[in-house]
Amino acid sequence: MAAYSLAGKKVWVAGHRGMVGSAIVRRLAQEGCEVVTISRVEVDLKNQAEVSAWVEKNRPQAVFIAAAKVGGILANDAYPADFLYDNLMIEANIIEASFRAGVEKLLFLGSSCIYPKFAEQPIVEESLLTGLLEPTNEWYAIAKIAGIKLAQAYRKQHGCDFISAMPTNLYGPGDNFDLLSSHVMPALIRKAHEAKVRGDKEMVIWGTGTPRREFLHVDDCADACVHLAKVYSGFDHVNVGSGEDITILDLTRLVCEVIGFEGEFVHDLTKPDGTPRKLMSGDKIRSLGWAPRVPLEEGIRSTYATFLQLNAPVAP
Repeated sequence: MAAYSLAGKKVWVAGHRGMVGSAIVRRLAQEGCEVVTISRVEVDLKNQAEVSAWVEKNRPQAVFIAAAKVGGILANDAYPADFLYDNLMIEANIIEASFRAGVEKLLFLGSSCIYPKFAEQPIVEESLLTGLLEPTNEWYAIAKIAGIKLAQAYRKQHGCDFISAMPTNLYGPGDNFDLLSSHVMPALIRKAHEAKVRGDKEMVIWGTGTPRREFLHVDDCADACVHLAKVYSGFDHVNVGSGEDITILDLTRLVCEVIGFEGEFVHDLTKPDGTPRKLMSGDKIRSLGWAPRVPLEEGIRSTYATFLQLNAPVAP
């Protein structure tokens, strides 16, 4: 199939207020397309009639599904029905309405949590559905797997050019820095900043610091999604990652170096380490001509700069 051009097209980014969705909107500014968005007040994406009516009226030609109900381990554990139902409804309503309205290209964004807890590393796309999921977020993961399968089903039955991308751990502008619900990167940035401002001599980090994690700047993720929309038209989903991982301890050192916290680290060994390693294979997307551009240290610096813009200094 020939490359798909976004130039001159009407493109709907669902979930444009989120970290990934807003990055996709920024990236699409380079494509010469008309980006359309809707607020939760205008349309409830969980409501099939509202989504169908909006899509029928506005007729986007391309769709990026970055809308989702997201949260950390605590939220997933406390609200399993919400995480499963809300995400199933959002993706099903958008994909069905896109089919009905003749959308030319659709990209569904999943999550690396779709893979089995003990998948062989680095994780290749074919690992999907080969083992048990991580219990702490299986509800969200099952909804995301259903989204992949929906895109595949509409491609198989109706010939729709619907594809899926699976990003790794993302960070960057628009991240969640709430210590109760944030992921490891924004949590470390906030903890290091507050420790520095208070003049603390020590900073507590969870667990041993030995687990390895992969990180990708959200602007790289957005660039990959736009690239896939233009060059990829296949049945299988595609991993989107940096292809490199780092220990949590080394990540903590790097964050503290960027922020300027010079104290000691104290390990809270009552907190869990989680999976020892989680790295996705990037061979498939690299074979399609894409590679990340934002080095980890540079990405942390720019993310810290956005954190400072949004947060008043903590009183010593």
